[in-house]
Parts: sequence; C-alpha cells; structure tokens
Amino acid sequence: MITCEGLVKIYKTDEIEVVALQGLNIQIDDGELMAIIGNSGSGKSTLLNILGGLDRPSAGAVKVGDWDLLKITDKQLVDYKRHTVGFIWQNNARNLVSYLTALENVEMPMMLSGNYDPAYAKQLLEWVGLGHRLNNKLQELSGGEQQRVAIAISLANRPRLLLADEPTGSVDTKTADMILSIFQRLNKELGVTIVIVTHDMSMAGKVGRVVAIRDGMTSSEFIARHPSSSAEEGTSTGLTSEAHEEYVVLDRAGRLQVPKAYLTALNIDGKATMEFDGETITIKAPRALPAEEEKAPFNSQTVGGKSK
Repeated sequence: MITCEGLVKIYKTDEIEVVALQGLNIQIDDGELMAIIGNSGSGKSTLLNILGGLDRPSAGAVKVGDWDLLKITDKQLVDYKRHTVGFIWQNNARNLVSYLTALENVEMPMMLSGNYDPAYAKQLLEWVGLGHRLNNKLQELSGGEQQRVAIAISLANRPRLLLADEPTGSVDTKTADMILSIFQRLNKELGVTIVIVTHDMSMAGKVGRVVAIRDGMTSSEFIARHPSSSAEEGTSTGLTSEAHEEYVVLDRAGRLQVPKAYLTALNIDGKATMEFDGETITIKAPRALPAEEEKAPFNSQTVGGKSK
C-alpha cells in the first residue's frame, strides 16, 4: 500500500534550511494496522503529512497504491485526498465544525465531494458508538466523543488509507482503549490500512508492527510475537521484549541506525569497530590508544637515503 525509498523532505526559508526526512525507507502492506513512534522532531509527523497529501516530498520515492506522490500534479493531489486518504488530527478543532451536529459534521464532506449518502453517515456514527448522539451539537459531547466523530468524518470518503496523528493524545486511558478498538474493528471489517503516529507506548504495543523513526530515518521495528492475541485482547502495556521482537532496519546501502541506548551504554560516539566471525556481526567501542602511541609522531620513512 505504501512504499517510501530514500524519502527526503527539506524545509527552506531565507536564513535556514531544515532536513526533516533524511532518506527514510518504509513499507506498509495493504490492510495493515501499524504505528509510528519517535521523539519530537524525528520526522514522523512530516511523513504523515506527505502520505496525507498535505505536504510535498523534496526527493526520493513515495507511492501510495497507484499514486506517485513525488510526481503527482496539484489537480491529481485533490483527487487523491478526496478518494484515497482519510486524516485524523489530535486537535479536534481541525476535524470538526462547532455549530453543526455530529451527523451534520459527517455529512458535510460528503456534500462537498458530491457523494452525499445520509444512510452511510449514520452508519459511520453507529460504528464508532455514537448512534444515540446523532443530533447532538459538539458542545454537548465529551472530548472522547468528539474524537470518535472525527474518526467517522475521516471515513466519509471511503478511503483506502487512514492516517491518525496522535489520536489518543487528548483523551483518558479508557477512551484511548475504545478508540484503538474502533481502529481494530475498522481495519478488520473494512480492510482499510491504518497508520497511527503516537507517543502512547501502551497504544503502540497493541498493534502488530511499530516503526521507530529517529533523525528523519527509520531506526528500528518492533514486531508483535503474537500479533493476533495482542490486538484482540489489548493486554499489552507497551513495547516489551516479552511481547515484541526488535529489528534494526537496514537501507539499500547497508546502513543501519543502532539504538541510542546501546551506543550510550558502550560509550560509542562517532566511530565504532566491527567484527564478523562468519555468523555474527559484533559492534564495539573503538580500542583506546596507549598514551605514548597517541602522542607519538608519524613514523618517518627513508627514501633514497633521505628522510621523508
């Protein structure tokens, strides 16, 4: 469904240039429910904005289904956003119109796209557990209920891809679990591909695959050892070694990002030694030179009887 190879995004102003993505590689299968994690400034939201058609890539390759988002025209981009992708923001104000009812909020994008379907709008609200709140104004709904309305809106165009940026960032744990269960149901019953960007490790730990991004590149992946049970039971409390297998991601050139905690523990900064014994690759901190060797000048060579 999604393929990114060497994806680069550079933001430029008159005085500064910021490289948000530095050759990111990622592949997401059709019908997959997965999460992306990373510290602030790692590039995860930039990736989501590019996949959602909200931002343009600078270089590399990024394809969603049959769409090439690097070469897509402005007119095609409008069609892509209307028919292929749905987006959920953490800030409800970006999803909802305050003076409309829950049902009217879901119906509005249908009207604007010329695909008005009132029966489907009601069905979407029933899917997210708000069938009894169709005619309530937003001020009559809790924060968690408003976020569920936002999920219904994101599905109004029947997208193949659903992108969620911190969907549980402003709700309590109980509501977060409810939102995740909605995603799991939509993924299973509708087959929609769902990509969640989150800081919530408990939520990330309940999906089958988690990709970590660091410094604008994919650094590692966490694969659930028993993905079906963790998704259905929702028992995981985070990314644990018992529940998940961690993999370091290599790009086509063989480069990898070693987890920062490992480098810190080994006092590796800038350089490391690598050994291969035929079966295992070992990375070590470089050997410290003896004090006299560090201070000694380069050995001179004699050429033709003269020192050089």
